[in-house]
Amino acid sequence: MHESVDQHFVEGILRNNDEIAEHNREHFDESGLFTINLMSAPGAGKTSLLSATIPALSDRYRSLVVEGDMVGELDADRLRNNGITAHQITTGRSCHLDAAMVNRLLHHVSLPSNLDFLFIENVGNLVCPAEFPLGEHKRVVLLSVTEGADKPLKYPVIFRQCDAVIFTKCDLLPHVDFDLAKAMEYVHGINPEAQIFALSVKQSGGLTEWLQWLERQIAEYRSDRMSPDASREEHHVHITAG
Repeated sequence: MHESVDQHFVEGILRNNDEIAEHNREHFDESGLFTINLMSAPGAGKTSLLSATIPALSDRYRSLVVEGDMVGELDADRLRNNGITAHQITTGRSCHLDAAMVNRLLHHVSLPSNLDFLFIENVGNLVCPAEFPLGEHKRVVLLSVTEGADKPLKYPVIFRQCDAVIFTKCDLLPHVDFDLAKAMEYVHGINPEAQIFALSVKQSGGLTEWLQWLERQIAEYRSDRMSPDASREEHHVHITAG
């Protein structure tokens, strides 16, 4: 009985999150704001990636960051110091962002009307963020080569539920025991459709394929929104754990 009650409680939380995520998605779509949820373990390089990505896109696109951390604004301040607009969500004891947190921010912050990208940097965690969609259009998981190549096998849910995987800090590959080919094999074994990138923000030209992917995704998003059937499409953001 106790396990049944706990299961129903968890299902209720996830169902409520999905409903709010649907509302967030509607808000993003009304604004034409292509939204990406960045997830990883702590220290994988999400902030560094954004610090390099957004300036590289700035000649054509305007971007905003929502920064999620349990305490403090260190990462948000790093972005601001690089001229990037960032809004902080402090989660307290929660190990992930949820749709309600993002929703409250959307209703209390005045966003510029001509934004193109919204990057949500989730709390560093390879477990909890997988269960809580935020209304995003794409999910991207970062895995640093300073971590184990077997992480996709140990945390399959987050890799199964993403659109792209980025192996970061690849300039360190000569100095660490990380089998990149094996890690890619593990990812595609779990999620054959995932786009995979291996990059370093410290290497010249290291972001090229990632930037090209972002441009393709936003172009496809805008094309879909312009289609005659776009107004009749339903957005389903429910995440099934497994």
